[in-house]
Amino acid sequence: MILSVLKYGHPILRQKGTKIESITLEIAQLVEDMKETMYAAKGIGLAAQQIGKALQLTVIDVREVTDRPSTLTIDGESSDVAKFMPIVLINPEIRPLTDPVAGPEGCLSFPEIYADISRHESIDVKALNEKGETLHFQCGGLLARAIQHEVDHLSGILFIDRMETDKKRELKPELDELQLATKEALKKSLRALR
Repeated sequence: MILSVLKYGHPILRQKGTKIESITLEIAQLVEDMKETMYAAKGIGLAAQQIGKALQLTVIDVREVTDRPSTLTIDGESSDVAKFMPIVLINPEIRPLTDPVAGPEGCLSFPEIYADISRHESIDVKALNEKGETLHFQCGGLLARAIQHEVDHLSGILFIDRMETDKKRELKPELDELQLATKEALKKSLRALR
């Protein structure tokens, strides 16, 4: 089922996700719905907060992006990124392996807003997959950037929090407009419930 992607201004985007203790039928269904939603929105990643669930869960698929390469290493062996996609990360933990580099980013919760964000070029990742199996790998390029972006979401951190001050100032009118529209839509839906 395709879910609504929450936009900037919705309070749940600022919530830290709760750890997932077990892979229930509800979690398994949520994973499938999140993948479907991500593909429908033409995104490369989606965090649970973006569909209204404050959980440590994200889905990622970078296969459609061909101009920004990704690397993947499992047990010291270079692996084919495409064969690993889509990837589900539950309770992810990441550790930087290199210095940060600036690169372009967008976010489904910020339609049509883009900026260069500094992120580590490569990272070490530990998480569970949708079967509850432990994943441990190193990745670089776009995959590393996407994972860091989504893991930020799981902690209530948005990509605008990592923008250069000048860029954020330049985007302020668009950000304010998006935030206001989201808050107005929330008020409207609350009134409809009464």
